[in-house]
Amino acid sequence: MNAETEHPSYPHRHLLGIEGLSPLEITALLDRSEAYVDQNRQTDKKQSLLRGRTIINLFFENSTRTRTSFELAGKRLSGDVINMSVSTSSIKKGETLIDTAMTLNAMHPDVLVVRHPESGAVKLLSEKVNCAVINGGDGSHEHPTQALLDALTIRRRRGTLQGLSVAICGDILHSRVARSNIHLLNTMGARVRLIAPATLIPPGVERLGVEVFHNMEEGLRDCDIVMMLRLQQERMHGSFFPSVREYFAFFGLDYAKLANAKADALIMHPGPMNRGVEIDAEVADDFGRSVIREQVEMGVAVRMACLEILTENLDRPAQRNL
Repeated sequence: MNAETEHPSYPHRHLLGIEGLSPLEITALLDRSEAYVDQNRQTDKKQSLLRGRTIINLFFENSTRTRTSFELAGKRLSGDVINMSVSTSSIKKGETLIDTAMTLNAMHPDVLVVRHPESGAVKLLSEKVNCAVINGGDGSHEHPTQALLDALTIRRRRGTLQGLSVAICGDILHSRVARSNIHLLNTMGARVRLIAPATLIPPGVERLGVEVFHNMEEGLRDCDIVMMLRLQQERMHGSFFPSVREYFAFFGLDYAKLANAKADALIMHPGPMNRGVEIDAEVADDFGRSVIREQVEMGVAVRMACLEILTENLDRPAQRNL
């Protein structure tokens, strides 16, 4: 066994997506995250690993959870964290994404965390800067740290991802979370089912190695994990379902539908939740089976690990620009 196999690492300069990462690279990120879970439960949560490093959160879309989680992660590692408000910045005055990248690059940050409404915008920005870039969500393309925190949550509860049957339910069409999770779960040996009305399933998604269902009872049968997604009505242009009430009746997770999954199936949701739309409030708060709050906790640990690993990689020559 060679050294790389014994000590799996993440050799890339950026974290732009899950697609293309190897099982070893994903495992390296999850293992590093694991170490931060216990630390975050201590009274003294701070380490000095990022002292002197600058992290800029550049969010073109609002996100309480992701931005706050990255901010907390950076500060717990003693980094200098700056949150850029796009609504009051030069970007709103007509500055292009490339100009913004060049301006920020001149300030010599170490890490840029970027969320953008257009798919591919984060990758474009990463090609124009010298620092590490983390994709905080781009359009309906990917949201890699969400998939990692979901995987960490599952792994801590089930011990492995290999062989698990995971149902991802809801607005698959507009969900970057779904795409990142599909890539990660398939890479790590899980079986993925997508459950949604036909109007909310991307054309040709079966090519990604998933099973597609349009019926919750069939799709949830004997599943280990039930991952619900928010209806992203802000991205919908046109009619994708008759009404919210009808959507909940057919695709909202309640105990009647959940009964088709395994008795100990875990309930997940990336947030924010629309109670009574994609998930019943009682199910969401099920203390024994819902890990939704746990996902939030794992998010800070995962983002600490990503910040640490990518800043380590800045000091190494010839990193692959992925």
